[in-house]
Amino acid sequence: MDDVSLKFQEKAKGILRAEIKRRNLNYEDLAVKLGELGVHETARNLSNKIARGAFTAGFFVMCLEVIGAQTVRLRDD
Repeated sequence: MDDVSLKFQEKAKGILRAEIKRRNLNYEDLAVKLGELGVHETARNLSNKIARGAFTAGFFVMCLEVIGAQTVRLRDD
């Protein structure tokens, strides 16, 4: 993977982690919320997947939606 792709992969990972933390949730909470949609992931699997940053855009949006994120800030300026 090239440096540019890695940069954006890290950014997506950081955004998702920050949004989870902002809502005082953890990976177990996320697993429960995803389970309500019929997506069965363990907290451990979610932790590993997010730590790698190698997830699809669909997974990213799904996670943001189930935790209640309505907007996402891409930059802090």
